[in-house]
Amino acid sequence: MSNIKPSLAKGTRDFSPQEMVKRNYIFDTVKTVFKKYGYAEIQTPSMENLSTLTGKYGDEGDKLIFKILNSGDYLSKVKPDLLTQANSNAMISSISEKALRYDLTVPFARYVVMHQNDISLPFKRFQVQPVWRADRPQKGRYREFYQCDVDVVGSDSLLNEAEFILIYQEALSNLGLKDFTIKINNRKILSGIAEVVGKPELIIDMTVAIDKLDKIGLDGVIKELLERGFAEADIDRLKPVILLEGTNEQKLDSLKTVLQSSAIGLTGIAEIETVFDYVQEMLKTDSSLNPDVELDVTLARGLNYYTGCIFEVKTNEVAMGSIGGGGRYDDLTGMFGLKGLTGVGVSFGADRIYDVLQELNLFPESAAVGTKVLISNFDKDAERYALPILQRLRRANVATELYPSSAKLKKQMSYADDKRIPYVILIGSDEMQTGFLTIKDMQSGSQKQLSIESIVELLKG
Repeated sequence: MSNIKPSLAKGTRDFSPQEMVKRNYIFDTVKTVFKKYGYAEIQTPSMENLSTLTGKYGDEGDKLIFKILNSGDYLSKVKPDLLTQANSNAMISSISEKALRYDLTVPFARYVVMHQNDISLPFKRFQVQPVWRADRPQKGRYREFYQCDVDVVGSDSLLNEAEFILIYQEALSNLGLKDFTIKINNRKILSGIAEVVGKPELIIDMTVAIDKLDKIGLDGVIKELLERGFAEADIDRLKPVILLEGTNEQKLDSLKTVLQSSAIGLTGIAEIETVFDYVQEMLKTDSSLNPDVELDVTLARGLNYYTGCIFEVKTNEVAMGSIGGGGRYDDLTGMFGLKGLTGVGVSFGADRIYDVLQELNLFPESAAVGTKVLISNFDKDAERYALPILQRLRRANVATELYPSSAKLKKQMSYADDKRIPYVILIGSDEMQTGFLTIKDMQSGSQKQLSIESIVELLKG
């Protein structure tokens, strides 16, 4: 049998110990903020029944679901006429009953419906787990990646939306980001605009086009609107809305004039005003948080399911797409037969946030330190002498390793360097006789002799 060269499945990644420390730093930071706002963690299985996922993401999404073949002789249950057709799509229900999770939202909806008698409403949950998509891998796009979602269901209060603005502000600030914008819009404002223009049936076409303003500019948006069934007169009405400028208050005042004949549009404006008011009131006695929130009427993500406020977060410090987003949905659990349960949620783009922190050198030094001290091992006597010291340091919560077998000093020092261990304790015959151990600072190269008590104090500091 020839040796098979090891390789990764396309679109997947290994994470080194150094990368895992940094990734966990991000997850731990945001989880701490979620908990502070009353959210609790859940997890759902990596695999779901295929029937749970199918039909929830549109035809394109269904094609990207990773199906899992049934165990055993999975072809034995396929009808003979299907086998002769050689059509895998027609066979799917016969050969695959399960699939890998495509996102965290549909499993969350399934969880809420299955546990509706056990959970208290409003139910506030966060979830940080991998998802899988059979997408074409490219730079920044993977087939396996982590989602970091925080949602509340069973409450229509706009206080939730206001708190998500503060959650974004606090979590991203705690990660060291200083200049980012939390954009907000409302699906009802977009519906009102389409209504006033006289094309309510073309709301999706309108929003898909204006959402590209950043990418293709005003001329590109106008060209696309004309292709999608809008007339020149419609575009003349739309232009001032698309190019809305000024403070949030000025934008809202302009929108009130434009949308005065649209009840749904005015409702959307009132909802945004309520969110802004909640944020202002909560921050009256807290100057530590000062979110940069911008009303952006061209923001139109997730319109197939969002029904109220829509969020997107962008960093202004590096060139990067959005690093977070979300919105209000009115019937998340309707797909599983539990009607009328409204919710709102946002997500953090962990991979993009990682890239931003890396580029700006914002990971703290503590996020790179694993083992703090290595105890040398020159012979059996030194090893035995070191064992109680090893546990003494660990009992003081100092991450400590004893080199596992006797070796030359150079080899042990190289090991400490490779693992970026900042200190090495050297134990030779002199140290064992006097009880004063030599501790070397690997960065400066300096070394001194100290008692074990002094070493514990030094390393705990």
